[in-house]
Amino acid sequence: MKFLLIFVGGGLGALARYVASGVVHTFSSPSFPYGTFAVNCTGSLLIGILATALDLRFSAVPSLRFFLIIGLLGGFTTFSSFSYETLTLLREGSTTAGLINIGASVVTCLTATWVGVMIGKAL
Repeated sequence: MKFLLIFVGGGLGALARYVASGVVHTFSSPSFPYGTFAVNCTGSLLIGILATALDLRFSAVPSLRFFLIIGLLGGFTTFSSFSYETLTLLREGSTTAGLINIGASVVTCLTATWVGVMIGKAL
């Protein structure tokens, strides 16, 4: 059963990532991977909120963790895309954009996760 929950959650998360990233990309400059950046930050915030809330407040059954954390958010976040897009920027000579993407993604996602943990504790 846990494999089915992870499978379904992962598929929904990947679909949500595709849609969300595409929407952001439509309204932003193609010179920077804003869609992936937005998805990573959002996913980091959500994992902080959900993981903390499930652990501290809701005594979640394991099936919720399998579906929401491993499946849905695992399919939604895109650090593999982040890595590839950053390497592409660097390879194409956009060193500044590549370094900004690395620094901004790491700092913002860690901060978003911390904020999510604080929100999760407050629930």
